[in-house]
Amino acid sequence: MKKDSNKRREALLYHAKPTPGKIQVVPTKSYSSQRDLSLAYSPGVAEPCLEIAKDVNNVYKYTAKGNLVAVISNGTAVLGLGDIGPEASKPVMEGKGLLFKIFADIDVFDIEVDATDIDKFVETVKNISPTFGGINLEDIKAPESFEIERRLKEELNIPVMHDDQHGTAIISAAALINAAELAGKPMSELKMVVSGAGSAAIACAKLYVAFGVKVENILMFNSKGVLKHSDDRISEMQRMFATDNDISLADAMKGCDVFIGLSTADILTPEMLLSMADNPIVFAMANPNPEIEYDLAMSTRKDVIMATGRSDHPNQVNNVLGFPYIFRGALDVRATKINEEMKMAAVIALAELAKESVPEQVNIAYGETKLIFGREYIIPKPFDPRLISVVPPAVAKAAMESGVAIGAITDWDKYKDELEERMGSDNKMVRLLINRAKTNPKRVVFAEADQLDVLKAAQIVYEEGIAIPILLGRREVILELKNEIGFDADLEIRDPKLEEEKERRTKFANSYWQAKQRKGLTLYDAEKWMRERNYFAAMMVNEGEADALVTGYSRSYPSTIKPILELIPRAAGVSKVATTNLMLTKRGPMFLADTAINPNPSAEELAKIALMTEKTVRMFGMDPVIAMLSYSNFGSASKESPMKMREAVKILHENYPEMIVDGEIQMDFALNADMLKDRFPFSRLANKKVNTLIFPNLDSSNLTYKMLKELNKATSIGPIILGLDKPVHVFQLGASVDEMVNMTAVAVVDAQVREKRKK
Repeated sequence: MKKDSNKRREALLYHAKPTPGKIQVVPTKSYSSQRDLSLAYSPGVAEPCLEIAKDVNNVYKYTAKGNLVAVISNGTAVLGLGDIGPEASKPVMEGKGLLFKIFADIDVFDIEVDATDIDKFVETVKNISPTFGGINLEDIKAPESFEIERRLKEELNIPVMHDDQHGTAIISAAALINAAELAGKPMSELKMVVSGAGSAAIACAKLYVAFGVKVENILMFNSKGVLKHSDDRISEMQRMFATDNDISLADAMKGCDVFIGLSTADILTPEMLLSMADNPIVFAMANPNPEIEYDLAMSTRKDVIMATGRSDHPNQVNNVLGFPYIFRGALDVRATKINEEMKMAAVIALAELAKESVPEQVNIAYGETKLIFGREYIIPKPFDPRLISVVPPAVAKAAMESGVAIGAITDWDKYKDELEERMGSDNKMVRLLINRAKTNPKRVVFAEADQLDVLKAAQIVYEEGIAIPILLGRREVILELKNEIGFDADLEIRDPKLEEEKERRTKFANSYWQAKQRKGLTLYDAEKWMRERNYFAAMMVNEGEADALVTGYSRSYPSTIKPILELIPRAAGVSKVATTNLMLTKRGPMFLADTAINPNPSAEELAKIALMTEKTVRMFGMDPVIAMLSYSNFGSASKESPMKMREAVKILHENYPEMIVDGEIQMDFALNADMLKDRFPFSRLANKKVNTLIFPNLDSSNLTYKMLKELNKATSIGPIILGLDKPVHVFQLGASVDEMVNMTAVAVVDAQVREKRKK
């Protein structure tokens, strides 16, 4: 009960703090001078107004209309909450806007309309439509939603889509095509039962028919039973799938090939599943609990091909695979509508993408050795980075070929590059990292768990399934803080100073002394140090009582790292420990090294830092492209700093010729691919996107990452320690709760990788 209460509090705080809501308007032009303001408003704004007045199509040239979608609802069918009204639907609409932005870089205004009458709603949307490049209808109850969408599509010249209807249809259709292929059953021969007769179910069935399923082979059920022609209560849309056959759900399931669930939990019994044909296809898409539990279905029949709406099982039917990319393609060719051809193109693109080799980044994110097209992988994963460059082009091309596109794309390779560039600003890497950690949570010691923010971070990683925290610190303080924040999980708590830990302290002290007795350490000193939290925590990891350690929130980095370096051995072949920071920038993820430990490394040390950083970049599922930075470009200066960078590059080129690394090079050339290609076409970095920066000294690296973090609000994950034999990571002093959660995920993934290496 307390956990539910805490989740409620967390959800409310998330939406309320630090700024109410989830989206905001951000300027895209400079506004720092009077000249800027005179261009932005009066008198300069008159010029584009006049150009638009001459030709209304110029609105796409001079305003944000072409990348702006309205997410519109009247709140009559919100999620599983029902008719809760327009104001109460606003958090959901803002959330939809957030998904548009992070997955397809589309801006959104959420519009909540206080109108349940179809005519009034349609009139309102028509009146505001000049503002937008597209309309996403959301959470409007059936059957009104059908009529609203039909009229707006007919009466507006911009794309309109009710995602509740078509999103699930598009994603599940892609899954159905692939499932039918794996089952060896032609679409035209599939016998299908649909549980649910709302807007999503109707849209799904209609799209399946477009791909070859026969209407006469579909039996659709609502809460009253099978849809029948004789029932005056069913809508015209439902009547398409009505029958004269008075049949129960259990009897309909006998010998059928496909079950589509868009209804309620547990309506499909094991007996019904057993009565289906060979290789049955079951899409149990009720959320949060499907029509039959995944594990129950799989234990009932080994030959079932199953999909659900849940992320914790294979084959998640997730609308985010569709709507952001469909609107992206439609907007980019100024489509006047989203027609059947465009929806079908999205279906085919998704179905075909599932058959292609999966990038290692996706395998890593989902904790898979290798995702391969088959019964447990019939649709792409939501975090697949290829979606942005596959689905929008297919939709845009279909819009052009079907005659609904006003604009045109001529260079498709360039368009795909532009799409990939759009996604450089999102935090997809964080989502991938946390998702990967969840696949195999590890025991992580929080060495300062008696600090409120550290305990909050431990609570989040526990409740999200990222890690299994071990709380280290003053026991009475930890218990008091846990009660204060509603953290009632029964977790291991360790207080190094208590008498009850004496036996463990003695054990740790002896191990530490035996390792360091010939380096001046006495047993007395070892026993004394074991009362200190970072020494005690490090020994927990060394002795296998924990898988990883995170610390550093309340103490300076040098004072925190000292006991870590004393107790945790270096990895084999490592002479210098270093650090890297992962910065999530507008151009994509960037690794910066060394950001915390080595003040002025030599050329040999820089080469080793580059090697260790390369391994870490690969741990994140990326191919490292490394620039060795300096104020000099390829021999243009002969001072000490550029010369050592030049020598480090020489060492790497001679000993690791397969590495993509070059320099010495200035920062702007490293980051500007056009400049680099033009001036230094011979470089190994030419025609590549640099994602890893090695700095000549600690001053330059530390200043750079902190400047990026503060000025550009770039998310920083790190410093990630490189070269230790155990997964131990140190926060920056005063790190935020989110930063500590992210670093814990890094520690878990680090432990996962080390565990795999030992197998």
